[in-house]
Amino acid sequence: MSKLISGTHHAAIKCKDEQQFLETIAFYRDVLGLSLLRTWGEGEKSGAMLDTGNSILELFADGQCQHPKGVWAHIALETGDVDACIQAVRDAGYPIIVEPKDIVISSQPPYPARIAFCVGAAGEEIEFFCPKE
Repeated sequence: MSKLISGTHHAAIKCKDEQQFLETIAFYRDVLGLSLLRTWGEGEKSGAMLDTGNSILELFADGQCQHPKGVWAHIALETGDVDACIQAVRDAGYPIIVEPKDIVISSQPPYPARIAFCVGAAGEEIEFFCPKE
């Protein structure tokens, strides 16, 4: 079997509100020294990506309450072939949450990608992410 995954692209955190979102950006940027790569939206629709050095930490401001699976919304695994990953997951009998699709994150700069989501063996949410830049 060929290797489908080339690494972890990002992990996402759902903050409970805009204040916690701003505090979380400040913590990772100012305390831990991560670079802010991009931001988008306003208020509860805000999002951001920070560079961890070998992957990205993605933040969202619209959690509103503690997420049932904790603060981590999902893990994104970087791949060159989102469709092959989803097919492998489907063939193994695991649930697909979002079928493969092309998106453009409306950030500055815009960020095109191909994505899909599934549920893993432990019930974790996994995103397969292929940057199109």
